[in-house]
Order: sequence, then structure tokens, then C-alpha cells
Amino acid sequence: MTGARSDSSAPPARVVLVGVRGYGAVHAERIARLAERGAVQLVAAVDPGVVIEPPTIYGVNLYADLTEALAAVGPVDVVIVAAPIGDHFRLAHIALTSGADVYLEKPPVASLEDFTALLATEQETERVVQVGFQSLGSRALEMLAVDAVGIGPVVRVSAVGAWSRTVGYWNRSPWAGRRSLHGRPVVDGVATNPLAHAVATALAVVGCRRLDEVESVDTDLYRANAIDSDDTSVVRIRTTRGLEVTCALTLCSAVEREPEVHIEGSRGRATFAYTADRVETEVAGQTRTQITTRVDLLENLLAHRRDGTPLLVPLASTGAFMRVLGAVAKSEEPVRIDPHAIEWEGDGQDRRAVVEDVERWMVKAASSGRTLAELGVRWAHSERDRILVPARIGGIEVALYRDGRGTIPTSSPRPVLHPVRTLAGVVVTANHPADHDWHSGVGMAIPDVNGTNFWGGSTYIYGHGYVLLDDHGVIVGEPPVLQDDAFTQELRWIDRDGSVQIREQRFVAWAAMNKETWRLDFESSLRADAGVTLGSPGSKGRIDGGYGGFFWRFPACENIEVFTAQGRGEVAVQGSVAPWLAWSADFAAGPGMSGPATIVIAAPDAAAAGEPWFVRARDYPGFGSALAWDRPAELHQGAVLQRRFTVATADGRLTEEQTTALATQLMVTHDAALRVE
Repeated sequence: MTGARSDSSAPPARVVLVGVRGYGAVHAERIARLAERGAVQLVAAVDPGVVIEPPTIYGVNLYADLTEALAAVGPVDVVIVAAPIGDHFRLAHIALTSGADVYLEKPPVASLEDFTALLATEQETERVVQVGFQSLGSRALEMLAVDAVGIGPVVRVSAVGAWSRTVGYWNRSPWAGRRSLHGRPVVDGVATNPLAHAVATALAVVGCRRLDEVESVDTDLYRANAIDSDDTSVVRIRTTRGLEVTCALTLCSAVEREPEVHIEGSRGRATFAYTADRVETEVAGQTRTQITTRVDLLENLLAHRRDGTPLLVPLASTGAFMRVLGAVAKSEEPVRIDPHAIEWEGDGQDRRAVVEDVERWMVKAASSGRTLAELGVRWAHSERDRILVPARIGGIEVALYRDGRGTIPTSSPRPVLHPVRTLAGVVVTANHPADHDWHSGVGMAIPDVNGTNFWGGSTYIYGHGYVLLDDHGVIVGEPPVLQDDAFTQELRWIDRDGSVQIREQRFVAWAAMNKETWRLDFESSLRADAGVTLGSPGSKGRIDGGYGGFFWRFPACENIEVFTAQGRGEVAVQGSVAPWLAWSADFAAGPGMSGPATIVIAAPDAAAAGEPWFVRARDYPGFGSALAWDRPAELHQGAVLQRRFTVATADGRLTEEQTTALATQLMVTHDAALRVE
């Protein structure tokens, strides 16, 4: 690529800094030092999240938009991007097409698709991108590459990182700890951002840098914090050369420790503490410690522009890391760590999660090359959901019925439908969201059945609030019996002592209504071998807390409209008795899964029984029925409680007139729908 300058007397490189807070402030200090040497000149700063009067910072004008800044200051040599991860691709693309080279903070971008596109832009513009994996500028990597430390050919490599992060860290920005935001990928997890250097450095040690040098990636992701992404994970990479790299990383350590990369050679071993550029070796019983220097990556980029010095971390050389990021992004939601194994320290924004013995398990996972699930760690739930029935309409997958085995015990495992999609592919369910891990797709859940929690999470105790007890049950089912576009299933609601509290017969069917809408029929018949009492927080005295029965949890939603024929808005609909309810919103489940949709549910038999709707829109998005709204419901021995819900899932935001017409159609269909025999 072009862009190098051979004239050592060239004027200072004109620089624009994008992102002035957080790590952007570190870049500002670096720019100031280089400016004193005459190497650079800061000409503008960009940060839409900072509004100050007058709009100046670091001695230059502050702009809200990079395009505006570039137009105002004229030709620019280098754009430094220290912005939110989800904005990296857009900003780097603007900079490259303007004729500037780019210094791009890690991770370079938030998806493999963006990575491929940015590589193409780099080639088309004949500019360059240097990625800010600072550890890859360490001279120690050169020593290890030529085996100057004498450990022999590398056999395997691992990385261990044990840091601690507070609640304030996760609350510092809207994208922190998110897998996606507003339908765009973010992937802000332990392995892809805070301790991404550990992954990239371990890969570099074995010479695995490009996309095509990775054969496979295994992920084992967990979270202790209330975030979408992982904060405690093991990632195992196999290179095309047959080498294995295992990275065991956590942000929930009792004591923050220096991250290390461990290299096993045929004649010895080495430990690379990359934050300190320190290499410790053990060969033939002799130990040695060496401290190396490192090359500043911005200075390396300037040298490349000046005289063609090779870039240390060109964009293409981060392809292997991006394969890891892509694997993490495609993995299912991180599994919640057993709450009993989490100790919370501190208060307010300084509160932090400490996972039981996590440092020891990180070391063991790295040294053995096994995941936490493979090691059988007590707090790492090892089972994963099995898909029982895929629901398809005209070849389009609209829902998956899963057994719930991947749900941790304190979230009350149960079979559910997830993901549920519109015919255009918009996902309208969430499974184990960060705010309530026990919320799972579409299914049946009751907070109290004879003292057993079949809802999940903490149990409401009047006068004490919510308390985490060992009172959780599990709903297990026999293999579903398929019949065309429907199935029936026999299920048992089993308490923590192994006794069956309820036997359920479930019927689920699906059918197209038109090109934009499909119908879900969900019927549940509950029968008690002995008498049982069904309860809820509402029946125990919590106002507006009478949830329990059929429940549908939505993913992140914006511009929510929820209404019945009698009322509109959460306050009006919550606790109201109505034969149908509608929910229209812009759903933001993630890349390729987001968009507007309308859900209309009809349940005239529940309304006839006086059971109100439970609705949440402000705190989290979801709705359901309420079998025990403000008083317990008794299910006598041999009695059957049957409820049927007919749901239309439509693409787009329907008008009130269209919604009412659809609800009327559902009401007619509801009575004619197939029943459980």
C-alpha cells in the first residue's frame, strides 16, 4: 500500500482524535508528547457525547461528527478512533475514504462482516489501518518468535486473565456489556474487549494472526453481572498448524492480577506478562527474567507513513482475533453463574461481583486446555438446551421449541419457545436477558406452586421482599408428539424434593395468516394429582405483582405501544381484564434480527375467568397472564385448569384499525382452534 513518506523533514502529521473521554484521553496525552517533538499536529477532536462551551478541547475545536470535522479542517493524515466499538467500522470507513490513515482502537470492529468490508475499503483507498493492540508492539514477541529464550518449538499456549470490574464499569455507557445495541453488534465481553489483549497476544505467540490461520474456536461463556455479554469465559482456538491456544479470562476476581500468556515448548516453558513486557523462562531447571521494551503503535504508524517501516498490527493481522470475536458473537447467550457462588462486595457503583474460587479455575482451565463445563466447575452450568421442535411456515423458521436444560437451577428450567420470529425474521423473544435470567421466551411459569418456585429467581416474602431461596422446581417433558404443524407434549412440574406437583398437557400449533402474519396457538391443561395452591407475589401482598401463567418475554424494544380495546399504555393495561392485548414496537434483538413488529394475543377464556393481564414496558418488555393476581388459586385433586392463548405475530407496526381487525379474527379463530385431546 502507498502512504509512506520518504522525506524525513516532512511537516507534522495532521491528526484528528475521535473520542476524547476514556482511552481517548490517553491518546490525547500521547499526541501532546509527539506534538512537542514536531511529529504530529492535532487539528480537531470529535465526540458526539461531549457538549462543552466553547466547543474546544486539547486546544482544538470539538465536533460532534467526523465528516463535519474533516470538511472543516481540510486534509488530514491520521484519524485516531477511540470510540464505542459499534461505531468503529463507520468511523474508520469515513476516515479511509477521506484519504487518511487510521489508528483504530481494539477490537477493530464488531463483526466479521464489518472486518471484511473494512479490509476491502483499506485496499480500495490505498490507505492503512493500524489496530491498537499495544501488547503486539512488545519486543518480547520477537524474542519468542525466534526462540531467543531457548524453550524450543512451541507445543501449546494459554492465557490467564483475572481482573475485577465494578457495576459502575458496566454502567459507564449504553454499549458496555452489550452483545448488540439498536440492532448493531457490539460484543463487549471479557474476551473481546477488556482482556482482548490476552487473546490477541496468545495468538500472536503461535504466529496465528490472519483469518485463514484459525481452524476452529470453542467458546464457554458465563456472566455473573447483569450484562448481556460474558464476564467469565474460556475460549479455545485451534490453528491450522495444529496448535491449541486456550484463554481463560474473568472480570470477577477477588484480587486483580497481571494477565499472563503461558508458552510450553519442547525444552522448557515461558510466561509473558504482556502489560509489563516481562518474560520469565524455565529451561533445564534454570529460571530467567527479562524485561523488554515496546514500540508505540502510533509512532510505528507515523514511521510507516514516513519511510515505509512495516506496520506492527495492520488490520489484516487481526483476522485471527476477529475469528474469535465472531465465534463469541454467534454463541448463545452467556450462561448465568450460580448466584450462590457470587459474593457481592462494595456499594452503589463500586459494587462488584466476586465468583467463588474463580482465579484457581482460570488457571486450571488454561493449563489443562479444558473449558469450565468440561472441568465440571460447580457454578458453571454445563448442560445446554436441546431443540425439540423447529416450527416452520413455508420453509421459514418462525420458532424453536427447546427443552430448557441450559437454564440454571435457580432460574427454574422449563421448555419454552425461543427464538420466535416474524415471517421477515425479526426476533420477538428474549431468553435469559441480563435483567432477569429466569425470563425465557414463551411458555408457562408460576412463582409459587405449593411453595415451589416454577418462575425462577428470588421468591417474594411479604415484609422482606425478594429472597433467594432453595425452592426452585423444574418442568420436564416427554418427547413431543408431532402432527403436521403442531405438537402435543406431556410435562411434569417437579419440586426440589422430586415430587410431581402438576401434570401438564400442552398443545402448540402454528399457521400462516397472510404474507406478513402468522398465528401461534398455545394451550395448557394443568392437573394436580393432589390439591395444589397456585400463588404469586401479588397473592402474597405485592401490589401489581400478580404474574404467573403464560408469559412472553420480549427482547429490547423501542417506541412501545401496548393496548387493549379498553385502555392504552402500561399503566392502563396492567391488571386489566380484556379478551385481547396488542404490543407494537421496534424490536432490537441483534444484527439481522431487528425491526418493527406487532404481537396480538387473544385469551377470552382467561378474561371470562376474571384473570387480568400482567404487563411490563418501562422496567423490561414482556406480558403474560395472571392466574393468581391478588389471591391464591386452588387446583383441587384431579381438577384441570385449561387456558388457551392465540397469538398473531405480524411484521411492521399495524394501525389501531388493523390491530383491532386482527384481534377480532383471532377471537373467532380462538374458539375454533385445535384443542388438547
